[in-house]
Amino acid sequence: MHRKRSGLAVLMLLSMSGWASEPPAPEEESSTAPAAPPARKWHYLTRVEATSFALLPRAGVGKDEGFVQVEPTFILDGGPEFGVNLGAPVRLRLWGGNDGGALVRREDWDSLSDWGQLVRGLKLGSNDAPVGVWFGALEEYRLLSGHLVRRYSNRTNPDYHPAGGIFTGTLGPLYTEAFASDVLGARLLGAEFSLDLEHILFGQPEQRGRYTLAVSAAHDWGRAGGTAPSMTLAHLDAMAVVVVRPGMEAYVNAGWGGRPGEGGAWGAVMGGGVDSLSERFNLRLRLEARLQHGGFRQGFFGADYELARFQAAGPNGVPLADAPFPDGYSAFAEALVAWGAVSYGGLYKHLKLSLGAEVFSWGRVDVDGRVAVQLFERALEVALKGLTNGAGKPGARYLGAAEVRWRFLGGKLYAMGTAGTLLFPTSEGTLLPGGFASVGLGVDNAR
Repeated sequence: MHRKRSGLAVLMLLSMSGWASEPPAPEEESSTAPAAPPARKWHYLTRVEATSFALLPRAGVGKDEGFVQVEPTFILDGGPEFGVNLGAPVRLRLWGGNDGGALVRREDWDSLSDWGQLVRGLKLGSNDAPVGVWFGALEEYRLLSGHLVRRYSNRTNPDYHPAGGIFTGTLGPLYTEAFASDVLGARLLGAEFSLDLEHILFGQPEQRGRYTLAVSAAHDWGRAGGTAPSMTLAHLDAMAVVVVRPGMEAYVNAGWGGRPGEGGAWGAVMGGGVDSLSERFNLRLRLEARLQHGGFRQGFFGADYELARFQAAGPNGVPLADAPFPDGYSAFAEALVAWGAVSYGGLYKHLKLSLGAEVFSWGRVDVDGRVAVQLFERALEVALKGLTNGAGKPGARYLGAAEVRWRFLGGKLYAMGTAGTLLFPTSEGTLLPGGFASVGLGVDNAR
C-alpha cells in the first residue's frame, strides 16, 4: 500500500474532480477454467453551469470586471484504467477590462498553456498497472516522498491554466514517478526513482515497498505562465515501513537535499507517518522535523509556488528563487481525511479534509488547508480553502475561498455561489490583490 501512495493520491484527485469509478468485481472461482475478466462498465456525466462572475480589486488597485461564465463539462468513465473529463469556463464580458472590450476574457486564453484547461482529467492505466499516465489540473500534488514537491497546485495563478501530466511506472524493484506542471510549456518538471531494497537483496517480497531508497530532482525552467528565475533542487530519501496491519501501516523516513551548484544550500529531514485506508474512512498523518541551511527548504515547490516564483511572501518583494531564507529548523505536520457514511442520524454525510502546517524556529508559520462536506442526503455541498504563508512576519500572504452548492428538484438542478481572494502576477513581477464572487445555476445527470 505504501509503495504507490502517490498513485492513490492521484485517484483521490480524480474522485474530487467528479470521477465515479466502480471497483472491479471479484473473480469467481471455477474448477474447470479461470474466470474471465469482468466486462468494462462505462459511465458518463454531462453538466452545464451558468453564473455571473465578477473580478473585484482590493485596496483600490485595478478595475472591476464582470462576466457571464458558462462552464460545460463532459465526463466519460471506463473504469479503473480509463477516463476522460473535459470542459472549461468561458467568461463573456459584461463590463470593465483593459483589453479593448473583448467579448471573451483575454487572460484566460492568451497562451498555448491556457488551452490545457480544456482537459480536466485524462487517465490511462490504474494504480495497479505497470504503467500509468494522467493529465489535468494538479491540486495538492505530492511527488512521492514530498520533500521537493508537496501540496503543489498549478492553478494558483488566476491567469495561468495549464494541464499537468503524471507518469508512474514499475519495473522489478524500481518504482518511478515523473510529472510536468505544464505539458504545453517549459515549466516545472520533476521525477523520483524509488528502489525496493528488500526486493534487490532477497527477491520478490510478500509486501512490496517496505524498505526503499529514493532519489528525486525537480527543475523549473521558468518560461511559461510568465517569466521567472529558474531553480533546481534534489533530494535523497530512505524509508522503512515498521508496522503493517490490514488496511493500515506506519513508517519512518529520513532524507537530505540541496541545490546543485549552490554550495552550503542543504537541508535534512526525519519523521514518520501512518496510513489507514478502509471502505468508508481514509486517514493519512505525517509528522517531520526539518533542518534548513543556506536557503534550501523542504517542500520548496508547494501550495504558494505559482505566486511565490514571482514574489515570495515577506518584506523583500523578490522571487522565491532569490529570497533569503534564514538558517534554522521547523516542524511539519499534515493530515488527510476522507469519510463517507452511508447513513448517520438518518442523513448522508461526506467529508474531505486536507491540512498541512509548518512552524519555523525563527517565528514563521505556513498553513494550507481545505475542507469539503456534503449534508442533507448530499443536497448541500460546502467547500472552504485557505492559504497562509509567512504568518508572524512582515509581508505575510493570506488567500481564501468558499463555495456552496444546493441541489433541488431531485438533485439534477443546483444553485451555487463562490467567493474568495486572488493575487494577479504582473509583467513587472509584482502581485496585484483582487477578489472574485459569482452566483448561478447548474444542471447535470449525477446523483
